[in-house]
Amino acid sequence: MKIYSISVLLAPPSGSCAVLSTASDLSSFSFYQRGSVAEFMTFFTKTVAERTAQTQRQSIQENSYTAHVYNRGGAEQLAGVIITDQEYPVRPAFSLLTKLLDDFTAKVPQSSFKNPGSISFPDINTYIQKYQDPRQADTIMRVQQELDETKIVLHKTIESVLQRGEKLDNLVERSEALSAHSKAFYKTAKKQNSCCVIM
Repeated sequence: MKIYSISVLLAPPSGSCAVLSTASDLSSFSFYQRGSVAEFMTFFTKTVAERTAQTQRQSIQENSYTAHVYNRGGAEQLAGVIITDQEYPVRPAFSLLTKLLDDFTAKVPQSSFKNPGSISFPDINTYIQKYQDPRQADTIMRVQQELDETKIVLHKTIESVLQRGEKLDNLVERSEALSAHSKAFYKTAKKQNSCCVIM
């Protein structure tokens, strides 16, 4: 999963877009390819931003690249574009674009949009580095990973408790402490869950 480029653009309803701030990470390309790739990223960014209606979000795939676009519209007429590989998840990409546009509007005055060369927004470089890992952009994805890790630890713990080939079924059968009702509940639950085994 990789972010190649992230940009904030002025996207009026009609006319061409202007890049207000951009950052790219082209380290995965050879030194000689980086200039051409950077030109392609700029062209791709402007093209998809111009063809995305205001207040819309969309993802456009071109070869091995995916451009996620959020044209916020409104008074600012801003759009955010992130170009990633195809493996980068959609939800974190749009979460990142929302954060980026919120941060940009908070730190850059709208009066400077007319002169893009004068805009200083160094935070965009932080965004492209920090969010190479999509779990940083999406808290739901981060919580899911923590749950998966907890589930793995839980499985390991149960397996470590059952020593020398003992099975939980055998322990339940031999347990005198469990009532007949508890044993029946265990067996019924096991039958119900057997149809829904997740690997």
